[in-house]
Amino acid sequence: MKLEILHELNAERAARRPAILVTDTESGEQRLVKAKDFAGDPLRAELEKQLRMGKSANVEVGGRKLFLNVYAPTAKLVIIGAVHISQALAPLARSLGYDVTVVDPRTAFASPERFPDIPLVAEWPDTALPPLNVDAYTAFVAVTHDPKIDDPALLHAFERGCFYIGALGSRKTHAKRGDRLRAQGAKESDIARIHAPIGLAIGAVSPSEIAVSIMAEITAVLRLPPKEKEEAA
Repeated sequence: MKLEILHELNAERAARRPAILVTDTESGEQRLVKAKDFAGDPLRAELEKQLRMGKSANVEVGGRKLFLNVYAPTAKLVIIGAVHISQALAPLARSLGYDVTVVDPRTAFASPERFPDIPLVAEWPDTALPPLNVDAYTAFVAVTHDPKIDDPALLHAFERGCFYIGALGSRKTHAKRGDRLRAQGAKESDIARIHAPIGLAIGAVSPSEIAVSIMAEITAVLRLPPKEKEEAA
């Protein structure tokens, strides 16, 4: 790899921006394609597919054999609320490779005994969230059922462009949530991004089943093309 390409790649990785190194396996020619440039690249479809899957692969395009080396940030999961669902969700997400953080100002809930080996931030969202560097590779889940905690957290998620935002509650509860968020300046497009009721509709009842439905929905949003996402919803 040329030094110039290495410097560019390191800069993208440091900024948690995905990129793909394209190598012609016959000539050895290489070029780096940053995510912001995918739309105008002749390999757009292949680049977008491999980035969604998070996997490097050999492809053949126009008679050329290419290796697409995918460099994608490790996905994060920020869980607002140290509740029973979170106790099942956090280790499940960890097993899938997510960097998980649980935020809840209620220290009776956010305790190491309830969340062994999971980073906990026992602060209000306004204090807890800015240092977490929530970004476009972050899934964001609000499950406290307490507007004083969930609402400011959701407003932060809107600002940071999380790839998934979900919130616990019925459709009636979500309608009231939407009214509160609008009153605090949220746009209709922001509120439309919230997956609520949270999780895929698999008939989940127990906290563990709900955790499975949430991770399944997050996975669908991360991995599936737009059309297939709509079909899975």
